[in-house]
Amino acid sequence: MKNGKRPTKRQKEHIKAMGLNPENWLIIKNLHNEMHLVHRETGTRRIVPA
Repeated sequence: MKNGKRPTKRQKEHIKAMGLNPENWLIIKNLHNEMHLVHRETGTRRIVPA
């Protein structure tokens, strides 16, 4: 599994707008139309549209 990166302030705002807690999620991939996230503790993955 890839190592996730901490989200930037703008990414945190977008994650929060999607109803998730940005402190629990790391960024795996940031594409122009979607963001791939992984949970810090459980390792579950989620794809959030941009």
